[in-house]
Amino acid sequence: MIQGYHDKARQLLRISGSDRQEFLQGLVSNDMNKLESGPIYAALLSAQGKYLFDFFLAADGEAILIDVAASRAPALAQKLSMYRLRADVQIEADERAVWRGIGANPEGGFADPRHEAMGWRHYGAVETTALATDHFEALRVEHIIPEPELVENETYILEAGFERLNGVDFRKGCYVGQEITARMKHKTELKKGLCRVSVQGEAEFGSAITAKGKPAGTLFTVVNGTGLAHLRFDRAQGEMQAGAARLTLV
Repeated sequence: MIQGYHDKARQLLRISGSDRQEFLQGLVSNDMNKLESGPIYAALLSAQGKYLFDFFLAADGEAILIDVAASRAPALAQKLSMYRLRADVQIEADERAVWRGIGANPEGGFADPRHEAMGWRHYGAVETTALATDHFEALRVEHIIPEPELVENETYILEAGFERLNGVDFRKGCYVGQEITARMKHKTELKKGLCRVSVQGEAEFGSAITAKGKPAGTLFTVVNGTGLAHLRFDRAQGEMQAGAARLTLV
């Protein structure tokens, strides 16, 4: 049985023109050549290596589709237009609906490249039986898959787990923010990162976390007593606090 829903929080952009693949290859964190094998997950970073946008990319005939948060689609289109210069690239909205679901992939659908637990994605009309629109929230937390936890101009994608989520390629060559990302991978040890925590009590999304009175990180999504938190590893020891909640590292 195929279960799914129209994800109205997502928007498609269509990138066409003869330079489309080379253009995106110089911008995004993943290798565009992988599109020959199927859709990929990637990010667009600032020159300082910080997160700006994350999205899925899929080949679509003589074009490439970008599946991005609807609230961020206009800003992404504007950003891409700034980089276009004289390249033969056209950027426009695509009106097909984004569907998500579980079960066998519908014809034309594809498995979410971040993690098998995140089901399938499909662009355009598809017949399914109803699936709750919050179905993937607990799975996101269980498998430490960030969505609202990615903070513009603040998050470093390696701290958010992009290597584990197949969202970055270290062999593809240069792209915006590549130097900082590569340095974090090869020359330093990560001191912060996105983690799963047990949460007892109430705390708002974005609450500051302290450990023994010292800043330790930020609490984000919480589902059924388990949350995602960005933590300093050296302070994520024992019991921590966020608002009225008590936290421990899972």
